[in-house]
Amino acid sequence: MNLTVLGATGGIGQEIVRQALASGHRVTAVVRDPARLTVTGAGLEVFRTDLSDPAELGPAVAGRDAVLSGLGARSRKDAGVAARLTRTVLAAMEAEGARRLLVVSAGPVGPEPEGDGFLDRTMRGLVSAALKDVYADLRAMEAQLAGSATDWTVVRPPRLQNKPLTGRYRTVVGGFPPGGRFIARADVAHAMLAMIGDPATVKQGVGLAY
Repeated sequence: MNLTVLGATGGIGQEIVRQALASGHRVTAVVRDPARLTVTGAGLEVFRTDLSDPAELGPAVAGRDAVLSGLGARSRKDAGVAARLTRTVLAAMEAEGARRLLVVSAGPVGPEPEGDGFLDRTMRGLVSAALKDVYADLRAMEAQLAGSATDWTVVRPPRLQNKPLTGRYRTVVGGFPPGGRFIARADVAHAMLAMIGDPATVKQGVGLAY
């Protein structure tokens, strides 16, 4: 496949690029600072832009089989970045007729898991309160996707870890795995690549956890 990865210098973005290249895909890595992209390999094209102009981004999404985005706030001070940058991405994709888009959100943005215990509900409430600005940004991003013409999928992981790929995780379309507290960035990337061709995930939020 011919893929574009946004936020390619981030933890999930670099994992998507690495795994996609290892699987033989062609990858366009969209970055602000190429020096921060540590992944190399045959089939990799680096495309530099700050995502402020849809027309500038257009060539990076035109004709691609899918666009995968790891864009989002890295801290509370970055709240607002996901919705702002996704607005540019959607405008570029719609102008170029690109359809498939997969993005990273967060578990607490989606529905509460059925059957979760008191501890999990309490912890989710505390985290949601502490990161309310970040989650408000992600909800705004998800609303933009829902109103777009793209075939979007929102992946909603819990707390992220820097651990090796396992390939063993739970997914729930339209919900979230009960008791799911952690997942490695490498497994989030793995799941996003696996969902590209899965019609059951189109226009859906997908909860993801161990």
